Amino acid sequence: MIEFITGILGNYSHFFNMTEFLGVIYNPMNWAIIGSLIVLEGLLSADNALVLAIMVKHLPKDQQKKALFYGILGAYLFRFIAIGVGTYLIKIWWIKAAGALYLLWMAIQFFMKKNKEDDETAVPEAPHGFWRTVLAVEMMDIAFSIDSVLAAFGVSDQVWVLYLGGIFGVMMMRGVAQIFLTLIERYPELETTAYVIIGIIGAKMMASVFNYHVSQVVFFSTLIVIFLGTFVVHHLRKRTS
Repeated sequence: MIEFITGILGNYSHFFNMTEFLGVIYNPMNWAIIGSLIVLEGLLSADNALVLAIMVKHLPKDQQKKALFYGILGAYLFRFIAIGVGTYLIKIWWIKAAGALYLLWMAIQFFMKKNKEDDETAVPEAPHGFWRTVLAVEMMDIAFSIDSVLAAFGVSDQVWVLYLGGIFGVMMMRGVAQIFLTLIERYPELETTAYVIIGIIGAKMMASVFNYHVSQVVFFSTLIVIFLGTFVVHHLRKRTS
């Protein structure tokens, strides 16, 4: 137990290491990773921003902004806790394997349900009262964050890379969610692309359990090809339809 606590505290020390922070900032490859995390967060969470907007709709205008702002603070705090603890726990092989299996199951489940109507995604009725609404927004933020954070663990193990990706991802979800919704509406294949990428991340994470590590160049080249290929597939379908 003492070793576990010491390991977690040692992991959090990365957050306060200025040399490590500057090393992340000045490394172009890290920004490629952060960029991929932002895009993935945007694709997975664009519709979630609308859910949160509906949840606070019953509040006065000034309280709506406050409730969403407190929700953002909660999302940042959750990521701080989840990344600090998770990047330590993910080094344990069976936890990494469980995480990989969950990501693979997410992708498989998406394709299993793709052609079915899913009536279980209805937006829950927002509770009345400011602080109850804030609590509901916090809980929804955490629920939305779990999948994104877990997928991020499969991309990098650097706490500052993951946290910056998470911070900008939340800002992306709240600030430009409509852009991603418009993109997904115009290119519906992007939703499928997001889960293909999740499946690849899950496979990469599982491979690392068996000490097979894919180079970052190969990994990101694959992601770029898949992402750009989505637009090619869309236009080919449109031309043949």
